Amino acid sequence: MAAERSVLNWLDNLETIVCELLLATFTVLLFAQVLARQLFGYSIAWSEELSTYMFVWFAYLGAVVAAKMSAHNRVTFHFQFLPKWLAKTFHTIADLLWVAFNLYFVWLSYDFTFNRMNVFWKSQTLGLPMKYFYMILPLAFTLMSLRILWNLYLNVFKGVEMIDPEQEEIEKLKREAATQSAA
Repeated sequence: MAAERSVLNWLDNLETIVCELLLATFTVLLFAQVLARQLFGYSIAWSEELSTYMFVWFAYLGAVVAAKMSAHNRVTFHFQFLPKWLAKTFHTIADLLWVAFNLYFVWLSYDFTFNRMNVFWKSQTLGLPMKYFYMILPLAFTLMSLRILWNLYLNVFKGVEMIDPEQEEIEKLKREAATQSAA
């Protein structure tokens, strides 16, 4: 049972793990490129291009992680003046519209990447087909949609309150300040 939970926890954090690996790798590549240029007068031709593509993948997977944490920027201040059930309804509608947009973008990016992109388009220094770099678009927007739908399920059907991590930290600081001023 513990092994199954460990595997599920690992899968649940897969986007975060990949983001961490991408960040570490492209940082090391860029650092190596700077050292090679400054100390040895040599340029690693492929490192900047690969770092750029890794950064793009990192950014899109980071958006998936933000969706998982319910941490995307939203304008929700006005919802505090509504009854809780109405605010929850508007949040749900907004998230469903977001998923609809994402799925439309998945369709567009999949069509472009696999049907319309010239098969001879290759990256300049790596020589790899560009579709490998563009595959992040349908992948990330699909994963983001799944994360949003999962959060909706947890919120609507399980009653789990999804709190933005920054808002959670602000509330924690407020509680600490209140306890310190009371003491």
